[in-house]
Amino acid sequence: MQLRNRQDFWSGAMFIVLGLGFAFKGASYQMGTAARMGPGYFPFWLGIVLALLGAIVLIGSLMPKATETHVDRFDWRVVFLVIASVVMYGLVLKFLGVYISVFLLVVVSSLASHEFNWKVAVANGIFLVVFSYLAFIKGLGLIFPLWPSFLGSN
Repeated sequence: MQLRNRQDFWSGAMFIVLGLGFAFKGASYQMGTAARMGPGYFPFWLGIVLALLGAIVLIGSLMPKATETHVDRFDWRVVFLVIASVVMYGLVLKFLGVYISVFLLVVVSSLASHEFNWKVAVANGIFLVVFSYLAFIKGLGLIFPLWPSFLGSN
């Protein structure tokens, strides 16, 4: 077998490593049964499924019918923007509230895209603010500061 699709090969390898890592860590918790799941049940089986999917992708990259690709130079700017947006979200959540923090998270992480578009980033930000409100505040009843703390209107 010859390595034809380098993107799929390295993606599959990454999924295998992550999946086995989650399965290994999940196995250190109480497993339980399918009817009464313990805290380790879901991460263990999710890790196993992720590792299996990674193996399928990796093996597919070695097949003769695989599309030939190469891996471009690693773009550190993208990694920095995505990680920085998540760190920024964690730092400003308490001060700026959910609405502004989620919006900033989406817009800053969107800057990492090579096809960045302000209109799409703002639309995604608004959609995710509404979704976060409906899912986490209304749906799950979680308590987060919604507006900036200096407004005093939480």
